[in-house]
Amino acid sequence: MEHSDKKIIIITAPSGAGKTSITRYLMHRFPKLAFSVSAATRNPRGNEKDGVDYHFITEDDFKQNIRQNEFVEWEMVYEGKYYGTLKSELIRIWQENKIPVLDIDVKGAIHVQQLYPNSSLSLFIETPSVDELKKRLLSRGTESSETLTARINKAAYELSFKEQFNKHIVNDDLQRACTETQLIVKDFINA
Repeated sequence: MEHSDKKIIIITAPSGAGKTSITRYLMHRFPKLAFSVSAATRNPRGNEKDGVDYHFITEDDFKQNIRQNEFVEWEMVYEGKYYGTLKSELIRIWQENKIPVLDIDVKGAIHVQQLYPNSSLSLFIETPSVDELKKRLLSRGTESSETLTARINKAAYELSFKEQFNKHIVNDDLQRACTETQLIVKDFINA
């Protein structure tokens, strides 16, 4: 599925590390980029909008898309919670002559990077410590003690994969992390 002339930017991180904030920053800086809206079976949080933040679909519809090979990547990220990148989303963005930016989980990011080894830039965002990550997740106010524990355990596991990505950025200061990421992306897209 490699499209050597079609670039992709993959941004991944443990939950709470700041990948969505950094992704939004990049989207405002580079008109050439377009956000790839992932599909998810979870319910929207806060002000999230269907088709903007995620394509919120049922588990049955998600599984139907899997059977029909509609995803570039997909994972059951948490028990019963599926996330994935639809092929149609990448095609839509490329047809607009833009570069898709995928804000996805670590396993999915590894898979996309393997599919597009010569045309992707993969960025791993991390917090300075697991304690800082826990603090950020608590400040969201969306986690139960069970989901918080699951996310912290998953983050520790995901950190073990950071060396598999092209670049990793420590988000100990959001503005500095955004600026560092901007320079890396600027070089990749020749902006």
